[in-house]
Amino acid sequence: MNQEKDQVLVAHLAKQGIDDKMVNGHPAGLFVLFFTEMWERFSYYGMRALLTLFLISSLADGGWEWSNERAMKLYGLYTGFVYLTPLIGGMIADKLTGFKKAILIGALVMTLGHLSMAFEGVNSNFFYLGLVLMILGNGMFKPNISSMVGNLYPDQSPKKDAGYTIFYMGINAGSFLGMLLCGYIGEKIGWHYGFGLAGVFMFFGMLQFYFGQKIFGIIGDSPKALQAYHEKKIKNHEEEEEVIPAHVVRDRLIVVTIFMLASVVFFLSFEQAGGSMSIFAKDYTQRVLSGSSAVTFKWIDTILTIVPIVIVTIVLTALARKIYKQYPLTILFTAVSFGIIWCLGLWKVFREIGITGSEVGASWFQILNAFFIISLASSFSKFWEKVWNPSGPVKFALGLILVGIGFAALAYGASEIPQGAKTASVSMIWLVIAYFFHSAGELCLSPVGLSYVSKLSPKKFLGLLFGCWFCASAIANFIGGFLGSYIDRITEEHSMSYFFMIFAIVPGVTALLLIVLNPILKKMMHGIN
Repeated sequence: MNQEKDQVLVAHLAKQGIDDKMVNGHPAGLFVLFFTEMWERFSYYGMRALLTLFLISSLADGGWEWSNERAMKLYGLYTGFVYLTPLIGGMIADKLTGFKKAILIGALVMTLGHLSMAFEGVNSNFFYLGLVLMILGNGMFKPNISSMVGNLYPDQSPKKDAGYTIFYMGINAGSFLGMLLCGYIGEKIGWHYGFGLAGVFMFFGMLQFYFGQKIFGIIGDSPKALQAYHEKKIKNHEEEEEVIPAHVVRDRLIVVTIFMLASVVFFLSFEQAGGSMSIFAKDYTQRVLSGSSAVTFKWIDTILTIVPIVIVTIVLTALARKIYKQYPLTILFTAVSFGIIWCLGLWKVFREIGITGSEVGASWFQILNAFFIISLASSFSKFWEKVWNPSGPVKFALGLILVGIGFAALAYGASEIPQGAKTASVSMIWLVIAYFFHSAGELCLSPVGLSYVSKLSPKKFLGLLFGCWFCASAIANFIGGFLGSYIDRITEEHSMSYFFMIFAIVPGVTALLLIVLNPILKKMMHGIN
């Protein structure tokens, strides 16, 4: 049965002029996209890990000494616009440039954005210019690389969800490394070094994609080129023109809309990681360690630093074996960037080991999400493929329930913080538990959401629909940033525990609604599982 499914995938690739080389049962092109997205996420999350902390840090520590409320509002605006501009970027790719050119344009603009932010110490306007460039660049990049992943698989392929989960591992490998290294260097060495480092790897990601883009055949070419290619195939009777009834398209788009609304609820909670959870880590968590606790943390930090780099190096080695002869520069630039990552990772480990005692950086906790994703992604991928593959609405409900459990744990951990307290020393374990459940929830919802947008959307509007998907994340970030800005006010009037329980209850209620609607939504997907 698996062999038959593989043949369907091979036939799909051949129809689009794509080499059928496979890496771990998936098209080699998936892993080129894996590494391109990895470096983009390195740049985004590396900068995001520093943003709130930089703004609220004292002038003596090189920050801008903003209030929590003001910093959270800028954070919400920035992350919101980052996910809003893909709506425009998707439309531009669908109508004008095609996915490939859009990705390259976006990568270049984001590289310039990071370069600008590295000069924040010279003039504050460079900081704001950098934010604007990164928002615009991300709009061109984000929806179109996700669209390309979907085009590698036929809609009925059971490997599509698994493919997006592997791609999601790349997203989180980049976010892990970015938050780990940019966060560490920004907090411990200098903010502008952290901001600048993020741009170096965005540049490497652009180069490795540019030199490997032929591996995708016609996927991502300009709309005119795609139309001419398919018209020729239809004329020569090599493929049939796909016609989907209007009512089927309508029903599927309604399902996509409901999934988007559910993702808004998930991400307005989940994205507290870079905002209110960072404030909780900085001001309310016991982070100064000594004696055996410091030694234990240093070993844990060493493992957390090295293991993910080893895992992704193994993935790169597997890809290199398959495509090095055809695309040597793609492998070369990725290998060089990984050489730098290894050097920075080992430098960080040895620097920390040499310090007596240890203070855990407030940005450090954000790497836990990506670490858990990297560790669990392969298991989730195999679980969906071989053990239990429930419907999309059930997977979404599971994701919402798990993120709610994470915030419930955090609320319990914060329950002894006095009303209105400005500082506290809560155990780190509650943040660790919260990030574990948030990560498991993310694996149930986010890669699955990307896969369902790809499967349920009409192909000629795929970039636009992915733009809408990320627009839902924009709304979530706007709302999440706005709610997060009330952390001080709610803590004063109620408690920190009360604040976190809001983000536990709302996703739980939404999950119950999805479970109730599951039979109706399955019917409206018209055969898409």
